[in-house]
Amino acid sequence: MAVTESEADSTHRGTPAVHEGILRRQSARESAARTYARALPIVPVRARGLTIEGADGRRYLDCLSGAGTLALGHNHPVVLEAIRKVLDSGAPLSVLDLATPVKDAFTTELFRTLPAGFADRARVQFCGPAGTDAVEAALKLVRAATGRDGILAFTGAYHGMTAGALAASGGAPDLQVGRLPYPQDYRCPFGVGGPRGAELAARWTESVLDDPKSGVARPAGMILEPVQGEGGVIPAPDDWLRRMRRLTADRSIPLIADEVQTGVGRTGAFWAVDHSGITPDVMVLSKAIGGSLPLAVVVYREELDVWPPGAHAGTFRGNQLAMAAGTATLIHVRENGLAQRAATLGARMLDQLRQLQDAFACVGDVRGRGLMIGVELVNPAGGSVPEVRDPEADGWPSATTPHPADPELAVAVQRECLDRGLIVELGGRHNSVVRLLPPLTISDEQASAVLDRLADAVTAANRDRQRTG
Repeated sequence: MAVTESEADSTHRGTPAVHEGILRRQSARESAARTYARALPIVPVRARGLTIEGADGRRYLDCLSGAGTLALGHNHPVVLEAIRKVLDSGAPLSVLDLATPVKDAFTTELFRTLPAGFADRARVQFCGPAGTDAVEAALKLVRAATGRDGILAFTGAYHGMTAGALAASGGAPDLQVGRLPYPQDYRCPFGVGGPRGAELAARWTESVLDDPKSGVARPAGMILEPVQGEGGVIPAPDDWLRRMRRLTADRSIPLIADEVQTGVGRTGAFWAVDHSGITPDVMVLSKAIGGSLPLAVVVYREELDVWPPGAHAGTFRGNQLAMAAGTATLIHVRENGLAQRAATLGARMLDQLRQLQDAFACVGDVRGRGLMIGVELVNPAGGSVPEVRDPEADGWPSATTPHPADPELAVAVQRECLDRGLIVELGGRHNSVVRLLPPLTISDEQASAVLDRLADAVTAANRDRQRTG
């Protein structure tokens, strides 16, 4: 499938011929495992901030942000300047785990941002280039440090696609890791939601850990996401996180916080654990810490640093360009208060999206934290069954069983968004949650445009659904 002369002539003009030709060759050459390319048939050729321009000349507002990687959006000037500085300096670009000025600057800035009381007794392990590599390292670390094998994880979790990380995720094909209930309001596993649901989830965890007949031996560690991303944008209640910290600390179980997607200001705090004030034993970091380039690290208490040399490695753990871009990103987020900005703007966007929830029965729930936002789409015709409960019996409100998830409608909304120049991701248990992960640099005007386009998309998809029955 060679490039035709007409396609080659139009390569720099941004035409449908280039667009269609590249997509056709991608479909013919790339793996069937490709994902985003199926739902988002675009060919990005230029990008800046929130905006992507495709090979067909169309422009899009990008609320995928490299699955949360682009904290500052595409090609931010401070990131480009940092990369150019390294390139122009003649510094080596890949150095394995050797010390360099670029790495020293990165670790110094990273440690400056860590939760209070953590950095002064922490160690950092540079891993392979992806978050899943860092998860693997964290699991190996706690097993080596404790001499135990088991891992506790939570329903709905997503920690990566390598074998160990996948085993700890909600979609694992077989049971290698113990599963615990993750608290949520809309689809509470106990049918209660709110503080009562979180309390029941915590009690279940405590019982599993302390019951000698629970079938779960004392684990090497517990891994959790402070906000579940792929699980449907579900923020963990702060009190529940503090409870998990106490439960694990009292039983000498290392607590691993997976901040791959939640870190670097995304949730309205620099790290999502900052909301609850907890200090985990291990933090898994990737995505935004590389400033749009591949970088992944594990930061952990020095007491856990029992590895012999070479116990964990990765050829590209010395990616100098990513460290330089990451340093620039960390500094820019910190010095410009972008975490606080994400908290303020995110709260405003959630309030406006809840008006959409009031207007459309197909919008079952709106939730999130900071600029990590989810809109769950449901099928109102599926019925909503009231729970049989006396709300005065224990002081907790009654709840209802939510409508069934509607993944087909979510796909339709995503498609309508793309038609309107808006890129969004889908996630959640049934892939029925429209996810917004805009860069932290998004303006008020851009946020309004995103919400307007999303509202139009929901309106159109819902109208088509009603028309076709």
